[in-house]
Amino acid sequence: MEQKPIVSLRNINVKFDGEVILNNIDLDIMDKEFITLLGPSGCGKTTTLRIIGGFLEPDSGDVFYEGKRINGTPPNKRNVNTVFQKYALFPHLNVFDNVAFGLNLKKLPKDEIKAKVTKMLAIVDLKGYEKRAVSKLSGGQQQRVAIARALVCDPDVILLDEPLGALDLKLRKDMQIELKRIQKMTRKTFVYVTHDQEEALTMSDRVVVMNNGKIEQIGTPIDIYNEPANAFVADFIGEANILDGTMLSDYRVRILGSEFRCVDKGFGEKTPVDIVIRPEDIEVTTPEEGTVVGDVTGVVFKGVHYEMEVKVGGSIILIHSTVSSPAGSRIGMRVSPDNIHIMNKLFPTANNEFTAEVIDSSEDSPVVTISLEGKELELENGYYPKGTMLSIQLPPDGLYVDGEGVGQLTDVFVESVIWKGAHNEIILESDERKWIMHSTQDEQVATYVPICFDFSKAVITPLDEEVSDED
Repeated sequence: MEQKPIVSLRNINVKFDGEVILNNIDLDIMDKEFITLLGPSGCGKTTTLRIIGGFLEPDSGDVFYEGKRINGTPPNKRNVNTVFQKYALFPHLNVFDNVAFGLNLKKLPKDEIKAKVTKMLAIVDLKGYEKRAVSKLSGGQQQRVAIARALVCDPDVILLDEPLGALDLKLRKDMQIELKRIQKMTRKTFVYVTHDQEEALTMSDRVVVMNNGKIEQIGTPIDIYNEPANAFVADFIGEANILDGTMLSDYRVRILGSEFRCVDKGFGEKTPVDIVIRPEDIEVTTPEEGTVVGDVTGVVFKGVHYEMEVKVGGSIILIHSTVSSPAGSRIGMRVSPDNIHIMNKLFPTANNEFTAEVIDSSEDSPVVTISLEGKELELENGYYPKGTMLSIQLPPDGLYVDGEGVGQLTDVFVESVIWKGAHNEIILESDERKWIMHSTQDEQVATYVPICFDFSKAVITPLDEEVSDED
């Protein structure tokens, strides 16, 4: 029998001050599952949670609860409760009264309230703490009180907005196990928000990876880790070597200048692809036995394994191995075909390709002025008559961020930053299009930067010869 969703989101869109926060979100949340919304800050996961809880109405789209549309239904009329990061406990009430607060609002009989609170405190392992002041509790105990208060009113869905963020590392790890135990015991649907990949992989039945207001991938923790949908997911979930590759044919790919066997097909010959290889999937060999050879530049002992950095050509490869090779040594490396994950590139073309019109030129000068997104930019690539439409191919290293804060295009949005072994591959979005840039400098995702163009690296082709008679 097919499982039905308890909550469904359809075509959800949200903008704040003209900025897209959620972009056409579709999501089904199944009954009694532990599902996690995972992503970097500003990706839209908390906004999604607020829409489910009724604290925010979408600009467009529909929210369904058990198949019934609930847009406009206030939070207190939804069979949903929320646990916040800062607990939101009442400091003047003891543990029992904090948990009983919602039941008292419903004016239930005292005996019934006592029975429900006592049962819930036992579930969250706080039996005997009924009269304790919440100010006397540890952070983990306060979080358990908040969870008990959310559960005691018997909602079908519990929303948890980064509830472990205020706890120290050991308490966070303990509470991860505790939350999963509570969810299984109560058989409630838990919708959990976090930016912590370990939390998501440890507790979840399914993980929803979000970025820039969109869902990148939905799957089990194993699927998300072993079969990432794209380079962003691979980079965000655990450690990974993300490299540029070229498909030679079905089941054959070129990486780092060498040919590897793989299990993928259908990409097409000579197609540029993104390659993901987890550090633990690289086998260290002698140089003679390796598919590629590199020099160890650094070794760090991590307790359960050694982390080695290996230079292969101009790229740095990360390896996790139980056997260490000293810095300065030369090693071979090989990877089994099923541990090479191949995916389409985030950016559809190898270069930035666009057209621009020459709006000013002189036969006496190799400098012409073009119009690009309402800006006037100078090209020093030779003379073209005024009115000529130019096809411009600009490689990723032909863009750079202006360190002085004054670019040829300003307020360009940083959509993603992926380290590719030798450089960052940065996807940018301006008013009219997206750009791909390679840089050894790091940029902060979800910020705005000014960019400049090095047109000396561009391939420029005039598109038509019919131009204006004006000088």
